[in-house]
Amino acid sequence: MLEDRYGNELSTSSQVARDAYVEAVDRFLAADGGVEEAFQEAIDADENFALAHLGLARIRQMCAKTLTVADPLAKARARVEHLTPREAGQIKAIGLLLEGKGPEAYKAIHAHLEHYPRDVMVAQPCMGVFGLIGFSGQSGRESEQLAFTTWLAPHYGDDWWFLSQHAFAQLETGQTGPAERTIERSLSANPRSANGAHIRSHLYYENGETEAGADYLDKWRRNYDKRGLLHCHISWHVALWAMASGDATKMWEVIDADIAPGGALGPPINVLTDLAAILYRAELAGLEVPAHRWRGVSDYALKCFPKPGIAFADIHAALAHALAGNTEALAKIIREAKGPAADLVGELAQAFGAIAREDWDQAVSHFSIAMTDHARIGGSRAQRDLLEFAMAAAFLRQGHSNQARFMLSIRRPKSTHPHAIKGLL
Repeated sequence: MLEDRYGNELSTSSQVARDAYVEAVDRFLAADGGVEEAFQEAIDADENFALAHLGLARIRQMCAKTLTVADPLAKARARVEHLTPREAGQIKAIGLLLEGKGPEAYKAIHAHLEHYPRDVMVAQPCMGVFGLIGFSGQSGRESEQLAFTTWLAPHYGDDWWFLSQHAFAQLETGQTGPAERTIERSLSANPRSANGAHIRSHLYYENGETEAGADYLDKWRRNYDKRGLLHCHISWHVALWAMASGDATKMWEVIDADIAPGGALGPPINVLTDLAAILYRAELAGLEVPAHRWRGVSDYALKCFPKPGIAFADIHAALAHALAGNTEALAKIIREAKGPAADLVGELAQAFGAIAREDWDQAVSHFSIAMTDHARIGGSRAQRDLLEFAMAAAFLRQGHSNQARFMLSIRRPKSTHPHAIKGLL
């Protein structure tokens, strides 16, 4: 029986289908372009290849092509009785995920990995800051992420994809030394993995190495397929470092070409969150952000995330609505926030509303409640610096510059650029 790259048996007799599937999975794990096409190539070679149909459904979900997920998922499920137990289990677990049943999917994934720890397409949804653990809304989710990767580590050895995910979990818990060693092992095996390059960029950021990070990532992304899932977000890192280096021209060029709607090809959650974040961080740094840009982000949020429910998207939508003057949309998020981190969404949305009104006392009050455990909203430490800087800026506007400096010095001492907030020095 043919096997995938991780030694798992595949229910296909077609070598062409198997090879296309392996390429599709590798492209998926590397956040490269051409994933959907590679899964389709596997299906074309063997219409009965259930996991190829499932992989197609999964990449479409990741790209927010929600209306095109049901058909390949149904085709995968229709072939379950002819599969190995491992393949059937993958379809069950990932099927729950594709149906939006996150907690049930997480339980099924954990149970499945007890028996098949190297079933990489089942492990993948639990990885990273946007995964089932990252978006769980639970306290301690960063530690849980590291516990999860540590549990699986003996089964993956020097696999480049797994090492990148383990490095990210280490980094987000403050283990910068181990994270550097782990990510270097990953990149030595696959230097063109966008996941690897992205996580290496986070390490540069956490260490405050602006020049080195900007140089590394600017060169790396030149040959990166724009269809890749991380192209928008990697561009956010580039724009952020351009801003930190004082190159506003380059920052705006990257924003318009690779982050803003019409330029970016990434998932809507990346477009919304990265664009709102870079615009506000530009404002904090003293750059002028035209009002039409905030209206554009607000409109995009209403189009792609009309109903609250994903905390990380909701707080960035709230920021955009607040600064665009869309008080009705902002009030809806405050009123209808859902999910395990709904309490934080409400507080942060009110904080951004207070910022828009220049009510600095209210902004600090709401931030103070949310900042106790803002990891629950999801995203990386680098992304949540938006909140750290916003609160510090509110302190500064109150006239409490020493308090602003003290807060950043104890919470984000290395990654904080000295010019991140105008007037703080």
